[in-house]
Amino acid sequence: MKNDPLLVIEAGRAERHYWADMWRYRELFYILSWRDIAVRYKQTVIGILWAVLRPLLTMVVFTVIFGKLAKLPSEGNTPYAIMVYAAMLPWQFFATSVLEASNSLIGNIQLITKVYFPRVIIPISSVVTSFIDFLISFVILILLMVYYQFAPNWNILFLPVFLLIAFLNAVGIGLYITALNVKYRDFRYVIPFLVQFGLYISPVGFTSKIIPEKYRLLYSINPMVGVIDGFRWAILGKETTIYLSSFLMSIGVMLFFLIFGIRKFRKMEKSFADII
Repeated sequence: MKNDPLLVIEAGRAERHYWADMWRYRELFYILSWRDIAVRYKQTVIGILWAVLRPLLTMVVFTVIFGKLAKLPSEGNTPYAIMVYAAMLPWQFFATSVLEASNSLIGNIQLITKVYFPRVIIPISSVVTSFIDFLISFVILILLMVYYQFAPNWNILFLPVFLLIAFLNAVGIGLYITALNVKYRDFRYVIPFLVQFGLYISPVGFTSKIIPEKYRLLYSINPMVGVIDGFRWAILGKETTIYLSSFLMSIGVMLFFLIFGIRKFRKMEKSFADII
């Protein structure tokens, strides 16, 4: 019949049309994202509470330890709690995205071994799902601002730009770790430690200003430094500044991990169905 679909079998076709297939399989992307959201939040209270309590409790601990006990400076006249929470938002989004993405392929074994589609859809859908936690946590930031009577200025308009950078950070590093987790199953025990370690070496509980000037560029090899400083600049406004050289260094490292993560994932993708 004239309306029958045309099946084309051609060597290398899937490879050449890989990124076009991302658009063709966009409905699968939506389905996977909404499935993960439904599993996390449907008929549950702890899912929503955990998205609120985790950054909130961490903010309280960091405020007490770094702000009250260690007497570390805040950004200008900004309340220490708001300064910490403004950094906790992108970090929590990044950490949750990497953790969820790292196990996403293993959690979809039946789908991977039976159906063709660009495998990169699965870890990226996990990153999108983590964005819901970010939105829930952002409401707490608004309440904190109301409580401390702290109003942002026009810088807040640039917040989506830094959120996009955080997203690309999570995608690049998440794809690389996901590929490693499929090939080396015991790597899943290392990932939570690396994420927790990253929290303490990132300027979440403290401001980047305490880092000596001569080490700022080296410190910015951590790609989340630029994202966190950017979030603080967008949310706190004139109370903080962005060090351009450090920010550009973080952007460069982010682009490196994004390209490297995609290349590594694509290289190992062909063997996923065999080793998973």
